[in-house]
Amino acid sequence: MSLLIAMFSFSLAMSISPGPVNMVILSSGANYGVRKTFSFVSGGTIGFTLLLLFLGLGFSKVIDLYPYFLKYLAVMGSLFIVYIGCLIATSKPKLDVKDHKRLTFMQGFLLQWLNPKAWVACMVGVSLFSVPNSHQEFLTFSLVYFLVCYLSLFSWSVLGNKAAIFLNNESKLKIFNQLMAALLIITACFLLYSQFN
Repeated sequence: MSLLIAMFSFSLAMSISPGPVNMVILSSGANYGVRKTFSFVSGGTIGFTLLLLFLGLGFSKVIDLYPYFLKYLAVMGSLFIVYIGCLIATSKPKLDVKDHKRLTFMQGFLLQWLNPKAWVACMVGVSLFSVPNSHQEFLTFSLVYFLVCYLSLFSWSVLGNKAAIFLNNESKLKIFNQLMAALLIITACFLLYSQFN
C-alpha cells in the first residue's frame, strides 16, 4: 500500500505542477471551455503515458549511451513550446468560439514528447519504480500515472474554464492569452538556458 501511495504522490506532484502543457490547457480551457479542450487533454495524457512506457521498457538505456540526446530534445521541445506560445498570443480573442481554431489531440500528444519536463518526469519515475527482471511494478506505476495525469490535466482545463468568468470581454481575454503565451515562451527560454549552463 505504501508503494501505491508513493506512486500516486509522485504522479500527482509531477502532473499537477505548472508546466508548458498545463499552461496551454489553462489557456485553452479559458478560451474554449472544458469540453473543447478535452481532446488536447487526452492527447497530452496518452502522449505522456506512451512516453513513460517507451522509456521504462527499454529506451532509457539508449539515453544512457547518448547523453546529448536530451540536449537536442530540449532545443526541439523549446522551439515547439515557443510555437504553441505564438499560436496562443496571436489567437483572436473572441468570446464566441464557434469558428475559432482550437488545439488538437495531436498537438497535446506531440507537446508531451517534445516537453523536456515530461522526459525528466519519465526518467525519474522509471528509475524510482522499476525493478530488475520484472515489469510488474513499473506497469502498475504507469497505470497510476495515467489516471492521475488525466485528472490533473483535466483539472487545469476546469480551472481555465472557471477563469473565463473573469475574462468576460475580448480585451481581458487578449491580455490573458498574451500572458499565457509569454509564460510559455519564458519557460522555453529557461529550458534552453538550463541545458546549456
